[in-house]
Amino acid sequence: MLTFTALGPFHAWSDGVPLDLGGQRQRAVLARLLVAGGRAVPVHTLIDELWPGDPPAQALSTIQGYVSRLRRALEPGRAPREEAEVLVSAAPGYALRAAPEQVDSWRFEGLVKTEGPPPQVWAAMDSALGLWRGPALAEFAELTWAATEAGRLEELRLIAVERRADAGLALGRATSLVADLEAHASAHPLREEAWRLLALALYRMGRQGDALAALRRARTVWRDELGLDLSAGLRRLEADMLAQRLEEPPPPPSPAPSSPAPAAAADERVLRVLVADDQALVRAGLRAMLDSEDGVALAGEAANGEEAIAGVRAHRPDVVLLDIQMPHLDGLAAARRILAGERPPKVVMMTTFGSDENLYAALRAGVSGFVLKTSAPEQFLAAIRAAAVGDALIDPAVTTRLISAFAGRTDPASPPALAGLSDARLDVLKLVARGLTNRQIGQTLALPEDEVSVLVKSLLDHLGLFDRAQLVMAAYESGLVTPGDMGHFSSL
Repeated sequence: MLTFTALGPFHAWSDGVPLDLGGQRQRAVLARLLVAGGRAVPVHTLIDELWPGDPPAQALSTIQGYVSRLRRALEPGRAPREEAEVLVSAAPGYALRAAPEQVDSWRFEGLVKTEGPPPQVWAAMDSALGLWRGPALAEFAELTWAATEAGRLEELRLIAVERRADAGLALGRATSLVADLEAHASAHPLREEAWRLLALALYRMGRQGDALAALRRARTVWRDELGLDLSAGLRRLEADMLAQRLEEPPPPPSPAPSSPAPAAAADERVLRVLVADDQALVRAGLRAMLDSEDGVALAGEAANGEEAIAGVRAHRPDVVLLDIQMPHLDGLAAARRILAGERPPKVVMMTTFGSDENLYAALRAGVSGFVLKTSAPEQFLAAIRAAAVGDALIDPAVTTRLISAFAGRTDPASPPALAGLSDARLDVLKLVARGLTNRQIGQTLALPEDEVSVLVKSLLDHLGLFDRAQLVMAAYESGLVTPGDMGHFSSL
């Protein structure tokens, strides 16, 4: 299936494999047609918007060449004289023909418009926000049309954040929402709905003083930035809180009694694991371990990196156990290609103390951790489950060596200094870097586990990262945590 992603790095995919779309301006042609939402874009508009104010003399033939090459990339099996079905000629220009489910930004817009009861809105907004992998159309930011569309999509994203939170409050989920709403209001202090939701969530948790303090902060910001007092709606909310006359949401309905679920529909979702190791004996041992454990199942096996990549495409596992040293294509190269795919699985590297450089590079690539091949089955199973829920498991013996060797090393691609993070989020980042799970962090900081999960997600979003293991490296590369802190590491 052909798909397009614009909510983050711009790509076209064929069954999960990224397509070569050519250079920046050629990619911009496809992106501009995607932004048009299926409508035709005249050729003269493409020329004016791709070369603002200074089109080359051969702009028309250049555009035609771009379109021809894009058609070959998108429909490689099309005969030379056969009509294109994806990037079509539509007088007086071209159009992108695709279904809404093929384009992440089109699907996102449809989800944001969802109406219905709170559970339905919650699920739709959650799915909509899950489509984002970074700033929209960022690589074309210097082009006016792309900047305008990126701003429009960002506004819809903020609306989705607020609609999700509003539905969550109606469902009694205030505790798990507070951290996200705090970050949302701080990042967008002029949004009335951000402050309303934050204050209401705090109030619903029984933190009336904090709720009123949030509204006072909003009043200060609005006076400083706009010279205005709070809106009538926020003043009314403040008065209702002081008078304690806000209505509580109804409790969520209890599930109707039902007959016991069959084994295939058990409460715990079965995690499908792909095992990749060039040693048949290792694969056999891991296969036996998975066969004997409830809640996990073997999705497939691979004897080298190329087979692992093919296995991921064929079986779509939840987690890949990947040997870091294999013939044909080593585990590091395979991990990079797997993690660069669309909606990749989690990857846990298996090692017998491979090269520090490779292990460090794998962390940067976004693997979910390491486990030694000599580990007990319990450690492998813990690694699989930790990775599947977004935790990182890094064997302490491996981590101690890595951090001691690489602490203080900077990387041009690493996140900037951790400016703008609250003390609460810095505390969570430190504990993530020390190897603690969400549950252990919650126990340390006296926070519910679901609130810790929200804080970790907000850290990833703030730093532009996509995996928990990358938070570990960000903490060490920024100097927030040092090798002297390693005594706090946990092996789960």
